[in-house]
Amino acid sequence: MQKKYIVGIAAVAAAAALTLSGCSTGRTTSGSGDSSSSSSVPKGSLIGVALPAKTSQNWVLAGQAFKDSIEKAGFKADVQYADDSNKVPSQQAEINSMLTKGAKVVIIGAADGSQLGTQVATAKKDGAIVIAWDRNILKTKNVDYYVAFNNFHVGELQAQALLDGLKKEKGSGPYNVELFAGSPDDANAKVFFDGAMSVLKPKIDDGTLKVVSGQTDFQKVVTQGWLAQNAQKRMTDLITGNYAKGTKLDGVLSPNDTLARAILQATKSAGLPNPVVTGQDSETDSIPLIMKGTQYSTIYKDTNLEAQAAIDLVTKLSKGEKPKTVDNDKNNDNGSFIVPAIELNPVLVTKDNAVEAYKNNATLEKLAVDNK
Repeated sequence: MQKKYIVGIAAVAAAAALTLSGCSTGRTTSGSGDSSSSSSVPKGSLIGVALPAKTSQNWVLAGQAFKDSIEKAGFKADVQYADDSNKVPSQQAEINSMLTKGAKVVIIGAADGSQLGTQVATAKKDGAIVIAWDRNILKTKNVDYYVAFNNFHVGELQAQALLDGLKKEKGSGPYNVELFAGSPDDANAKVFFDGAMSVLKPKIDDGTLKVVSGQTDFQKVVTQGWLAQNAQKRMTDLITGNYAKGTKLDGVLSPNDTLARAILQATKSAGLPNPVVTGQDSETDSIPLIMKGTQYSTIYKDTNLEAQAAIDLVTKLSKGEKPKTVDNDKNNDNGSFIVPAIELNPVLVTKDNAVEAYKNNATLEKLAVDNK
């Protein structure tokens, strides 16, 4: 089954060309942006990009990727990050500032997608195009497009990797596992988790997997702020409460690499053998761990391609064109409607395919080769 989900380099190239996700369950449509909005983005216009705090390596990379893509496309860039200590109010203020400066497009990687309704309503009133980027903006119809990787499929890939890794590394089951999810203020966290549980729940129900702590609900397994220290503390508490008397821990569903490393630090400190641990984002600190078999897997979502996808969309709109989008109720429903989306394909990476998967990323490819 793993072969079904592993997408090769051809998929990365396809993502660069903005092809739609092959696993999408939705239908392809024309975009929702109306012609009056589309024609109001001439070259040289200001494009605002509001990103959340720099809590992961990919968010740091995103800022420069946007600046490069926007300037190369002939627009002006205003890229801002939310203040880590005051994320939501600072992002709200940044979006308002971009609109005051006359931004014709606002691209938003939401710090909290449920708290930007007023800002996107103002943007639409001002005639700006609103693009949710990487994370959806929730419970509002004032969003024109959503540009992201298929995050439900990310969860499916992580879950399948966990199952494959358990079989490969731990032999026959049943297997004892624990589940982690991302931050509840990130709209993607629930999508990742739901995708994973669509694969894992049948295995929990039939006894292949046992969640020893009994914690299987999203709200029970979240990691506030995506912070490593929160994941490490929870894993330590889970070990103390469930595994201190010799019960083996076989695997952990981790939603990203930062949390995966924290989980592995907790198991190491407790003297437990390495469990099979999943991840996401292909962070440079995790590549050596994957190549050495410490962390089992990650997901590669090329930040440069994702930023370029948003700017390619803007370029099409500036020409008065309506882009082809996909309606995917599992991935793009923001609680008010299914946002027309440009979906890119995530790539599952283990040590077996890492060198090939990172072929177009010199830094990651070198890390994979050097740590084989």
